[in-house]
Amino acid sequence: MKKAALLLTALGLALGLMTGCGKSTPLLTATDYELDSETNTTSRGVTIGDTSEAFLAAYGDNRIFTSVDGGSYEVLPAEEIPFDASVTTLLPTFFINGLPVDPDVFCEENEIRKADLLSCLSSEDFLNSHTVVYYYLLFTWENGSITDILCRYMDYNEDASYYKDFSPADQYSEYE
Repeated sequence: MKKAALLLTALGLALGLMTGCGKSTPLLTATDYELDSETNTTSRGVTIGDTSEAFLAAYGDNRIFTSVDGGSYEVLPAEEIPFDASVTTLLPTFFINGLPVDPDVFCEENEIRKADLLSCLSSEDFLNSHTVVYYYLLFTWENGSITDILCRYMDYNEDASYYKDFSPADQYSEYE
């Protein structure tokens, strides 16, 4: 399961970093990644059993990576996501030094190619002077309803190949 999530996330991020140029979308904050494990409800009030209306009301303005029937992730406009199919939606954000970062802006400001973003963020030199954490919410859909919600993070400073369950209580000290 973790390897599948890792693969899905890596594919989604790689594809997403190559798309969406020119369009500014709001970034999710650290609190947007809170997931109540007892009720399986996101901080924006989305829970298992919700429909696309609730999901889009909460996340429709964000860049949504979508995989249909287990295919590759791609950024689709909200109105084009086929929620009635077997779909997975992904909402990722990089946080550098506790702040959400737009990959396009980061690449432009640091004069790097988008293809080199992951190499830059995971380089020893960059990690010696910055904290880099990658968060994502993963929603699984069947027949128009959410069937599962996962929230994960990867702390590049600890080990960029190891994913953990997101536990807000353990992480907020880093962002305050």
